[in-house]
Amino acid sequence: MSVWRPTRRRFLAGSAAIGAAGMMAGLPPRAVAQRSRLNLRFDGDNEILDPGYMKGGTEIETQKQVLPFLAEYAIDGDSFGWRPTYFVKRLAQTDPTHIEFELADNLQWTNGFGEVTASDVKYSYERMKGTDWSGYFEAMDRVEVTGEKTGVIVLREPFAPFIMVTLCHGPGAILSEKAMERAGGKFTLEFPATCGPYLYEQIPGQRAVFSPNPDWKGPKPDFDTVVAHIITEVKAAELAFEAGELDCTEVGADTLARYHKELPAGAAITVAGELQYMWMGMNTEHPKLRDKRVRRAIQHAVDVDSIIQGAYSGTTRKSYGIVCPGLIGHRRETKYYEYNPEKARALLDESGVTGLELELRTLNVQERILACQIIQANLAAIGVTVKIIPMDSGPFWDMGQESKGDLWKDLQLWLMRFGTQPDPYEATQWFVSSQVGVWNWERWTDPEFDELYQKGIAETDEEKRREIYIRMQEIMEETGAYVWINHEPETFVHRDSVVVRAAPSGELNYRLFKRA
Repeated sequence: MSVWRPTRRRFLAGSAAIGAAGMMAGLPPRAVAQRSRLNLRFDGDNEILDPGYMKGGTEIETQKQVLPFLAEYAIDGDSFGWRPTYFVKRLAQTDPTHIEFELADNLQWTNGFGEVTASDVKYSYERMKGTDWSGYFEAMDRVEVTGEKTGVIVLREPFAPFIMVTLCHGPGAILSEKAMERAGGKFTLEFPATCGPYLYEQIPGQRAVFSPNPDWKGPKPDFDTVVAHIITEVKAAELAFEAGELDCTEVGADTLARYHKELPAGAAITVAGELQYMWMGMNTEHPKLRDKRVRRAIQHAVDVDSIIQGAYSGTTRKSYGIVCPGLIGHRRETKYYEYNPEKARALLDESGVTGLELELRTLNVQERILACQIIQANLAAIGVTVKIIPMDSGPFWDMGQESKGDLWKDLQLWLMRFGTQPDPYEATQWFVSSQVGVWNWERWTDPEFDELYQKGIAETDEEKRREIYIRMQEIMEETGAYVWINHEPETFVHRDSVVVRAAPSGELNYRLFKRA
């Protein structure tokens, strides 16, 4: 995680813009945060807080404030590691398949559910194996309870990154077994019980509030209260920060380029990591895209370099797959396609397809709309007409999931960005055969890919793992269903009096924020 600070004062664009930010944010003008209160941003309401069925993002941020975790990220520059949290006295991997833990004392669940126990850990982790996020627990066999507060996580095969990619991340949240049983085994927006420095309340469409938990006996965070204001547009959040209404917010590519030249007074920038991967996906089952030659033509037609310059002001790294920079298996070139409009036209001619009209769906975010417009122009140059369909967050994340309705049947093209953890295993899990209709919206299956996924989990030799993940990305690319776009940095502007703590994939952890 890196931080840089201003060397010159940047004057704001004008009071009218500042006032607009306040109105869009739903905040009073110039509501500068008090010392004990931190004002942040959510890009939308949380929808499912249950770790097994969440979408991620702010839901993970929320869990980190109110639920126990055994481990957390330890970040030193561009190096990623882990450390035990204050919820445990001890956490140690004693051999390749056994991780021992001992919980701390005085950890109390809210709502009268007693102390946090090793049985809660067992319940939480074994439950995850039957949820939408089961891939994180693929390597785990069981949890053995050896005492009221002690236990052993038993892996069914060696998997060195298990602590980093599972226990440090949102799926590693611990729930109260008794509270979950009373709630029927699943929940949406009300935690059956919590244990952490904050209590959580959501006011739909306005804000989420994290207030002090009077029963918390552990270390107190530097900020008593955290208010996450619902601001859907990045631009509005940036203006709200410049107006003094937010203490920290994510910034878009064009603003980041501007801030590299001149920052607002009293501001600093923190880059959490580049563990985001964006691509344009294609539904291999849609009648218009079943012919691989059509998909390969689209791959050759898209000028990714123009997208990076035109939509992201040159602030992002070009992508060649789903494994992000700095991780084992990161690629530096494509194997099956390059930008070549002539080859694209030849493939379309070979397929016999003419007058092709396609729909391209995207989150309604400025950079992604611009990226779609460039793709639209690229495809028009080979005779393909593209209609861009911007979408709000909720419908967008539902559209490829069979459990959410029938829109998956009509999906054609979409611009997608996933965040990952500091190991290639996490990124590849979403594209195995069992994820078709869940997160594998491209809807292809490949036995070799599934077999390599299992091998990658168990392999501890770094060079062999690298070869596995290179090959897996080649298989994905060869389907013709992917145009790799970029790896966006997770970048936050914040008061220079605030030290930001974020996961490498960008989720903020407010209880670890510090006053500089």
